[in-house]
Amino acid sequence: MRIAVNGVDREVADGATVAAVLAGLGLPSAGVAVAVDGAVVPRAAHATAVVAPGAVLEVLTAVQGG
Repeated sequence: MRIAVNGVDREVADGATVAAVLAGLGLPSAGVAVAVDGAVVPRAAHATAVVAPGAVLEVLTAVQGG
């Protein structure tokens, strides 16, 4: 199925979870914030939150600096 991640169209497996999408991007669930269609998905729900076809995900990673 097709979804958008940070404005880029991507193909993911039907029934993919937020955790599966992050893994496909090479990102861990820790240290990232995810919103699906504008709603924040808590990290504890990444493994169970199923992404619908056409969903729009925004993934933000934590950055340290000075």
